[in-house]
Amino acid sequence: MTVQRIGTPPVLPNGAKVPLVPATRVGDLIFCSGALGVDENFKLVEGGVGAQTRQAIANLQSVLATTGATLADVAKTTVWLTDLANFAEFNAAYAEAFGEYLPARSTVASALAIPGALVEIEAIAELPEAGNAA
Repeated sequence: MTVQRIGTPPVLPNGAKVPLVPATRVGDLIFCSGALGVDENFKLVEGGVGAQTRQAIANLQSVLATTGATLADVAKTTVWLTDLANFAEFNAAYAEAFGEYLPARSTVASALAIPGALVEIEAIAELPEAGNAA
């Protein structure tokens, strides 16, 4: 199968290019890189883990939209939190965003590469037309 790169590598405020693409497509699957709670200038949003979670999910939605997919097409997420004390606030923002389309999920506590980042979310989705082919 062919691997299709989706998007271009993000650029940090200091001009450095991050060596990854926002997503790749293999067959009918979309593999989204870990999304952080950063704005279009790669600046972390303020307001704690809830705000960063909402922004990270909005960033995932933007990547998915480029392929015609939505959060309803997400089958699995992996989440990293820097502090499990933030789990309840994260969980509320996450549940609000996914609504009735909750995917399978793993959540772990870990340090993140971006100082001040509280959450990172990666996702695997299926293209919507693929699910209708059956």
